[in-house]
Amino acid sequence: METREKIEFTNLPLAVYREIASHLRQLEGVKVELIPQPSSQFDYQQSQIAGLRVDYTQDVTQQMEQILAYYRDRYTS
Repeated sequence: METREKIEFTNLPLAVYREIASHLRQLEGVKVELIPQPSSQFDYQQSQIAGLRVDYTQDVTQQMEQILAYYRDRYTS
């Protein structure tokens, strides 16, 4: 059974979101989609990406959480 989750990191740059997506896609059964920023106004203080939409199976949950914890620790306060 697949689970769908939206993952957001505040003010994370596009390049880092792409890195996270690439890292998660290495797990078998994981599909990742970048969610574009809905705002039509460009703002240097706001990320170009609103978050990630991740579909995954339960057997990769622990690995996925470890990857996300790494990025959470590294890029958020």
